[in-house]
Amino acid sequence: MAEILCTICARGGSKGIPNKNLKEVGGKPLIGHAVSDALTWERDTDVVVSTDDEAIASVAEKFGAAVPFMRPSKLASDEAAKLPVIQHAVEYIETERSITYDYVVDIDATTPLRRPADIEDCFETVITDEEATNAYTVCEADKNPYFNMVELDESGYASLSKSLDDEVVRRQDAPVVYEMNAAVYVYERDFLMKADSPHGNYTKISVMPPERSVDIDTTTDLQFVEFMFNRDDNTDD
Repeated sequence: MAEILCTICARGGSKGIPNKNLKEVGGKPLIGHAVSDALTWERDTDVVVSTDDEAIASVAEKFGAAVPFMRPSKLASDEAAKLPVIQHAVEYIETERSITYDYVVDIDATTPLRRPADIEDCFETVITDEEATNAYTVCEADKNPYFNMVELDESGYASLSKSLDDEVVRRQDAPVVYEMNAAVYVYERDFLMKADSPHGNYTKISVMPPERSVDIDTTTDLQFVEFMFNRDDNTDD
């Protein structure tokens, strides 16, 4: 049986929404949704939260996650990348528990519409492909660079971000493009510990529907997600 570590990275500072990871939506704080998803997932895992904030740590523990350390300040700034935060958590837990994990699954606190089934789908994407080193969840992009996204050249003139030999005149004719939704990342442990990017030569994707892919960054996002939770509660299966 594979040894799996689930990490949830939730720092205290947030400029867009103060104390964002503690904001309640759908009856739980955001950090609570992430912990619940990880614990509800059918796989046998260790669930660890990396945070620099005592309040987040307390709430995470109440929902059942372990918070065995406080994140170093150098990994909690606005400029800190996420991969070093995950790598730090893996190194700490492996040393503390004298264990080497096979896979690391990172679950984001700001995508509360994600379901445990989405975690499983992303995980299956990696373990069923012998060459795959990692995978992340995506949804089909709302905008398509082959059709309606432009960039400016050095003179300030616009052109399509990506072009084909023949101009695309209907969105339906453009190649499908995906956007990362930040909900789930799955890594083979050895790939992760050497990586400086989630994009590798053998990276795969796991597609989620747009309605579960909202990554909360603004108060409007929070309001929309609350609407989605209320809609689901009032929808008969």
